Amino acid sequence: MKLNVKPRLNAVMKAKGWTQVRLAEASGVTQGSISRFDKNTRHEDWHVFSIAKALEVEVEELFEIEEVTEEDAE
Repeated sequence: MKLNVKPRLNAVMKAKGWTQVRLAEASGVTQGSISRFDKNTRHEDWHVFSIAKALEVEVEELFEIEEVTEEDAE
């Protein structure tokens, strides 16, 4: 099984009415890292958990996760 994982922090922040500055203050993650979150393919573990905790969401909610079957991969 393969998973396609796409970050979706901006959508979560928008739904909650949060700005990058507010999230940076609440999570301890720099505003620059938050700004680049959806563009990055790799994330610091502590960033992901700190952001999820600050937003009061599950880590999985920060990502769009799609299971790819072998047929889809071909």
